[in-house]
Amino acid sequence: MGRFSARGPQRWYVGSARRASRAGIIGRPPGTGDGSLGGVTLRLYDTATRSEREFSPVEPGKASLYLCGATVQASPHIGHIRSGVSFDILVRWLRASGYQVTFCRNVTDIDDKILRVAAAEGVPWWAVAQRNERAFSRAYDVLGCVPPEVEPRATGHIPEMIVLMRRLFASGHAYASDGDVYFDVCSWPAYGALSGQRLEHMRPAEDTDTAEAKRDPRDFALWKGAKPGEPSWETPWGPGRPGWHLECSAMATKYLGPTFDIHGGGLDLVFPHHENELAQSRAAGDGFARYWMHNGLVGVAGEKMSKSLGNSLLVDAVVKQVRPVELRYYLGQAHYRSNIEYSPAALEEAVAAYRRIEGFVTRAAELSGDAQDPAASGRGAMPPAFAAALDNDLAVPQALAVVHDTIRDGNNALAAGDAVAVAAALAQVRAMLGVLGLDPLSPQWAADGDHDLHAVIDALVGVVADQRQSARDRKDWEAADAIRDRLAAAGVLIEDTPEGPRWTIKR
Repeated sequence: MGRFSARGPQRWYVGSARRASRAGIIGRPPGTGDGSLGGVTLRLYDTATRSEREFSPVEPGKASLYLCGATVQASPHIGHIRSGVSFDILVRWLRASGYQVTFCRNVTDIDDKILRVAAAEGVPWWAVAQRNERAFSRAYDVLGCVPPEVEPRATGHIPEMIVLMRRLFASGHAYASDGDVYFDVCSWPAYGALSGQRLEHMRPAEDTDTAEAKRDPRDFALWKGAKPGEPSWETPWGPGRPGWHLECSAMATKYLGPTFDIHGGGLDLVFPHHENELAQSRAAGDGFARYWMHNGLVGVAGEKMSKSLGNSLLVDAVVKQVRPVELRYYLGQAHYRSNIEYSPAALEEAVAAYRRIEGFVTRAAELSGDAQDPAASGRGAMPPAFAAALDNDLAVPQALAVVHDTIRDGNNALAAGDAVAVAAALAQVRAMLGVLGLDPLSPQWAADGDHDLHAVIDALVGVVADQRQSARDRKDWEAADAIRDRLAAAGVLIEDTPEGPRWTIKR
């Protein structure tokens, strides 16, 4: 959990935007573009101002995004990966809106937690990091998240961190003590502006064994002096390893520049992580992020999901219960800022909703022979109400309502045999689903399963279906029903449609 004030973990979310403005968190730097791209106006909720703001990128027509990615001390559960799905939708929507996007998602591969896991397992720290980094990559891929342009590791950017610390020393915001390097929070009057906290209400930073070496217990570590048995790198202030917050500031500005558009992450990162990133970056003279976006958390039984609660909800485990695309639908269907309370029933509802979408797309494609590439579709291929919903701070629930309304019209067209209307509805639905990463006919999901096995099952079911149809033709309803029931018992569901019987696997 983040280090919140004694007033409670949610108090950062309220308060006046004036403090953020005085701190320089908002405001358009000289030469920035406006928030319109071809008449498009996108509004995003900015945590720093506690308000929706028109998206005004640093460079017109371009969008830069830094997402706090995995700290790889354990395999990802669905709470971890929700952030990946939420910001994947943002990246897809920016691109569909015509922006050239540079997406950077980091990997924190050196951290106190990683070292503790390695010590407990009796293995090198890098083995823990590599194992879990692969697990996160697998989870992002299996849920259809587009890869970032760059995915830097913290340990690969020690030189950039040293440069950033030099700048903080030069500006009077950093000091060395007993082999550690700290940020002096009292030297930065704007500290607390992002989270809406006041310094006098903050608890001590809990990032070192003791606070004896600090000028103020609330100062946070930029660099941690070497300890026996721990990895270390040489710096002008002695050997050691980086602090968590320093890592992200160095990586974000290396790849996106001193001022970039959007910084994203989970709600639990607002304080202290993002607060500290912002303070050290601004104190060093960088403009840093102009918008701060945070996704809500996934909870179980009223608690934030953690390793102790989430072992049964590891991504690798859940995708054995439901298909990856169905898990993606579940994680992406709510507004990204809302919290999700996990339950098996809620997951099953999401599965059923997605299968209704999938059923229409499959039937409509069979009728129309649709071969479009929704990834190449722009905003013009989508209903205006869908675009308006996503322009309104990525309002996915409202956008999905448009998807389901369009499918309803498409199903009516299917029932009426109106092929032209069916094709038009299908084109819109696939364009919308492409933005949401949910198109059933995309290569990502069309390959979801063993197609050779599917072909064998299709041939076998076809033989049985022919026998059932023969029984129906001779009005032997009892035999026809018995065949259907035996197929259902085997997990094969038969649906009679105007185009003939169709089968699906019961899950």
